[in-house]
Amino acid sequence: MKFEIHTATEADITYAEQISELYKLSAQERGMGIALRKPAYISKKMKQGNAIIATTADGKLAGFCYVETFSSEEYVSNSGLIVKSDFRGQGLATKIKKKAVALARNNYPDAKLFGITTSDIVMGINSELGYKPVSFKQLTQDDEFWNGCSSCNNYEILQKNERKMCLCTAMLAPSKKEKLALKERKKEEKKAIKKAIKEAKKKLKGNKNHE
Repeated sequence: MKFEIHTATEADITYAEQISELYKLSAQERGMGIALRKPAYISKKMKQGNAIIATTADGKLAGFCYVETFSSEEYVSNSGLIVKSDFRGQGLATKIKKKAVALARNNYPDAKLFGITTSDIVMGINSELGYKPVSFKQLTQDDEFWNGCSSCNNYEILQKNERKMCLCTAMLAPSKKEKLALKERKKEEKKAIKKAIKEAKKKLKGNKNHE
């Protein structure tokens, strides 16, 4: 099945109520912690251009994910990745996540990407996109982020552990600038290796000529 996946706009606010209900349903299906999102908050993300939405050809909601920043835009997260049960198993979650990561990096190139999740599927997708498991202390310490966990069934566990651990796995990925810098560094390293090999061959050839 083909899906329309794009950056959400005000025109997509009509889906906000459905998306909010989808989070509630997902929490019930999984029987695990998941932070709930109100329609007003989802609408806000759409207006900001900080969300990705997926729909079917006939306009049915298929999936959603949004972007939010913390610690003065030092950190950015792709939160609330969700796919309606009717459309799972078709790689849609990965496609939405890729779009969301690109959106986050383009909108906030200096910010490190992070997230916490109890979903094996999300962890797998994150790993494919360059995220690494880290300790909670490496994430933002912004209260706004952690207060967002208050609607999760596991919030008491998080509080008891002073936000140092919970049932979620914490994951971190480099910012757009860090990624570009790493790419450039690897490029320079390859050049240096090629140069060293070339010089070594030249020296070896010179030594043979003197024999």
